[in-house]
Amino acid sequence: MSTYKMKEIPFSERPRERLKEVGVENLTNIELLSILLKTGTKNKNVKDLALEVFSTYPLSDLKNISMEKLTTISGIGEVKAIELIACIELGKRIVLSRNKILKKLDTARDIWLDSKYLFYDKKQECFYCYYLDNKMKLIERKLIFMGTINASITHIREVFKEAYRVSATSIVCLHNHPSGDVNPSQADISFTKNLVDTGTIQGIPVVDHIIVSQDTFFSFYEENKI
Repeated sequence: MSTYKMKEIPFSERPRERLKEVGVENLTNIELLSILLKTGTKNKNVKDLALEVFSTYPLSDLKNISMEKLTTISGIGEVKAIELIACIELGKRIVLSRNKILKKLDTARDIWLDSKYLFYDKKQECFYCYYLDNKMKLIERKLIFMGTINASITHIREVFKEAYRVSATSIVCLHNHPSGDVNPSQADISFTKNLVDTGTIQGIPVVDHIIVSQDTFFSFYEENKI
């Protein structure tokens, strides 16, 4: 690894100057990360620091990186870690906003394919709701809770609180099984029944509950369990 200081790198090769000259889309990942990091250390210029970050955590691992992991890298303090995590989260929200506006989802498979990026590499269960209008077009995706499914009335209340907020006319619920086995547990079955019963009372039907993994899915509706 080189130890050149940034001022010793030719002006035209510095990441910020390269961005202005050739456009952001033509920068390497290391150059983009260098711009976000801003500075290196006494013994490492910022491009070397960016290279060390990617050597430790490949790009695919940065999606859910924690501040604790980032700060194990020499030269990444709390401030740099916070700024990087904020940038990553903003990027995820931009992707989410692009994909959610009035998209028609006709089948459980459509919803499973649409949701895959939400559950990518998640190590614990995440429970999402898809809120739909009267033409089955997507209004909003919402993470309701993380952790093992149970029949907590608080969770069910949050499902319908959001439905009223966005004026949804129906709901599809999804959660992942990190093990990859999408067969519903007894807790899943009981929780789904409570959701459906509450939806009937509230006048906002829960039309499906889909259990997902990266490779497959289980639809309560398609299996005639709703």
